[in-house]
Amino acid sequence: MTTATIPEVSPRVGPVEGLRQSLTLAWRTVVQVRHNPWEMSDFSIQPIMFVLLFTYVFGGAIAGSTSDYLTFMLPGMVVMNMLFVTLYVGQGLNTDLTKGVFDRLRSLPVARWAPLAGRIAADQVKQAWSIVLVLGVGMLLGFRLGTSVAGLLGAVVLLLVFALAFSWVAVLVGVVAKDPERVQIFGFTALFPLTFVSNVFVPAETMPGWLPAFVNVNPISILADACRGLMLGEPTYTGAVAAPVIQSLVWAGAILAVFAPLSVWALKRRV
Repeated sequence: MTTATIPEVSPRVGPVEGLRQSLTLAWRTVVQVRHNPWEMSDFSIQPIMFVLLFTYVFGGAIAGSTSDYLTFMLPGMVVMNMLFVTLYVGQGLNTDLTKGVFDRLRSLPVARWAPLAGRIAADQVKQAWSIVLVLGVGMLLGFRLGTSVAGLLGAVVLLLVFALAFSWVAVLVGVVAKDPERVQIFGFTALFPLTFVSNVFVPAETMPGWLPAFVNVNPISILADACRGLMLGEPTYTGAVAAPVIQSLVWAGAILAVFAPLSVWALKRRV
């Protein structure tokens, strides 16, 4: 009498298989939108509301003209919206952790990094949607490119690269926080001051005292300058756009190098 042999499950998952698993988990996150379209309201209503409010409520007072202010503000608004969209990575991850989804994934032969990579990959799809939405609304209101389609695509790629790196900050917060509401609190206590103390909405030279010195080294300001240079190509940025672009990439690399290992370490401790 012969007994069937049970194949041994490999304790390690190869990088190709891990990538496939990450894409599958990313699709799991994206496909939820089809069953719950209201999930996209957070990515859609808030940026439209911010563009309209800042253009028509503050634009005349700040720049003297709503059209002039829209031209200055919109590239920075895309940067701000990108940062807040990354928070949903942390919220979704925290929800999976608190509801036991990660415990079920641990019982499967999947790469340990696949759930994190899948969540961040799904975020890139949502980031692309929010960027297109903000730019589309801005163009309906009168925003026009000063460079070319290539410059616009360069700005979008730069934003997605920075979002990919900054998502690891949201991942760390999502792993450490006890519930999704605390992830959202992080956005109001950390991201709002960091965004408003930048040149997203007003030029740094209009600020008093020591504040411009901090604004000029704020990575949000540097990324906003890079996007303005790539989209507008005004004399202020002509010939100098390479500097903020390179600095933004350096910041993205530094954020990734610090927060990716911390996030993986924190996840291992939690699960």
